Order: sequence, then C-alpha cells, then structure tokens
Amino acid sequence: MALRFHTLDVFTDQAYGGNPLAVVFGGDALGTAQMQRIAREFNLSETVFVLTPTRSDALHRIRIFTPTAELPFAGHPTIGTACLLSELGLAPKGEPATFAIEEGVGLVPIRLQHTPGEASYAELTTAVLPEYGPAFDDVTALAAVLGLEAGDLGSAGEVPRNASCGLPFLLVPLRSPELLAAIDFDVIAARRLLGTAWAQQLYVYARGYEGELRARMFAPALGMVEDPATGSAAAALAGALGSEADDDGRLEWTILQGLEMGRPSRIQISVDRTGGQVTAVRVGGCSVLMSDGLLGTG
Repeated sequence: MALRFHTLDVFTDQAYGGNPLAVVFGGDALGTAQMQRIAREFNLSETVFVLTPTRSDALHRIRIFTPTAELPFAGHPTIGTACLLSELGLAPKGEPATFAIEEGVGLVPIRLQHTPGEASYAELTTAVLPEYGPAFDDVTALAAVLGLEAGDLGSAGEVPRNASCGLPFLLVPLRSPELLAAIDFDVIAARRLLGTAWAQQLYVYARGYEGELRARMFAPALGMVEDPATGSAAAALAGALGSEADDDGRLEWTILQGLEMGRPSRIQISVDRTGGQVTAVRVGGCSVLMSDGLLGTG
C-alpha cells in the first residue's frame, strides 16, 4: 500500500525556514507501531497522519508522532496540516475559513486565511486552558543544563515555571536574548534533572529589543534535542504570560525561534483575558508547501 505524503515548512513564509513537517494521508488502517515507524523514517520533529474523524464536529482527525513518541497535541503539526488542507481544497472556503481538527487532547478550532500567491496562515485555539505544574526551585541545576550561570535565569520578575496548554513545558526566562546563543545544552544532565519531572521539555525565552520574544526549545525525551519552532510551547508561554498580566482584553506577542539553528521561525501568540482569567489561548503562523510523494508501508 502506498500513502500520499506532503512536507511543509511551518511558522515561516519562506522555503527552508521554520520547522519541517511531514503529513501523511490514507493511513486509517495503520496501527500505532506502523505510524511510529514511519515517523522515525521521516525523522522530523513531527509527522502527522490525517485520518477519518470520530466526531461529527471535526473536519479531520490527526495523530501526531515525534521520532520516538506520540503527542496528544502539537502546534506546528496543527498549523501545517490546516494550511495544507486549504492548499489541497480539503478545507472550507472563506476569509477567514473556520473548522476544527480532532486531536488526542480534544477538538482544536482553526481559523485559516489563504491568499493566492502567498503563504497560507492558520491560527489555532487550544483545546485546553492553561494548566500549571509544581514550582521549580533548582535554578542552579537548571542553569547547568543550559551551560549558563544561575544569575542568567529570570527576567522582569519571571522565574522558571511549569505550564501546559495540552503539552507540558518548563518555561525558562533569561536576562537577555544574547544568552540564548550562549546556551550549551547538556542532554545527559537534562535527562537526569527532568527525567521524572512534570514537564521534561524546556522552553527557554528572553525579551527582545523591539517587544518580540526570542526562544529555543529542547526536548531530548521526545527524540529531538532542539526544535526550530514549537507551537505547543508557545501556547504554554502565552497562557503563562496571560495569567501573569495586569490587564484584561486581548494580549498579543510575537515569538522568534530557530535563529540559532538556521531555521528562522515566527510564531504569533495571543490570549483573551477576562476578569483576571485567561479564557482563550491562540497560536498562529504561516506554512510553505515543500514536496509531495508516495510512501510505501512495507
């Protein structure tokens, strides 16, 4: 059996930037082990399988795999798949078009804009609102994992904290964006420190000089030492920043990620905050279609 696949660069409007993604169609008959083997063959941060939905309010169902594990939710697979569905005429028309994708975490609403001749733009709303894990206190050990000093961590009153909007991350603020390039990540030390932690993935960020955020993401437990653009981590950060804000309304930020990897990525994040509570978290970005082909399943 041969399956149609496509690859995209996600969270970018330029080819060879952003985060590569593989999307496979026609795999309803595949088992979990087969999907995991295919994801390992692509060896990208994530591979998506577009499947028949199990609920009537979903346009499609997707399953998401890293090279070593299945995820209940991930941002760049959701954004990339939504843009691809539009490119292939498999999503509703309209400006914007709205629909929902079924994922392990639940129903993920999508808002999509497609202008002919330009990269498609999709925005997801997370299926779950921000959740927070236990306080993280071992700043010295965490700094050592990153090859930094304890005094390099923390910014604008923010400290390392655990947050999730479907996938947990340890959010690590740094004093300045220059420190992102100075990171010397220690995989063994990370596994020792976070191997049984509430969040085993690190999203390290700093505030830039023109209001944007800069970030790097490390997830050796998921089979990727570093990821060039991470929507689920961006969602967790948006939820945390929104929860810690002083003002209600719609709050927006831009995250630049992947610069240190030579894969520049731009992620738009926003929250709705009412009565001091975050009521919605959104992540958006562009995608560029790169290739298509047929995949043998053996």
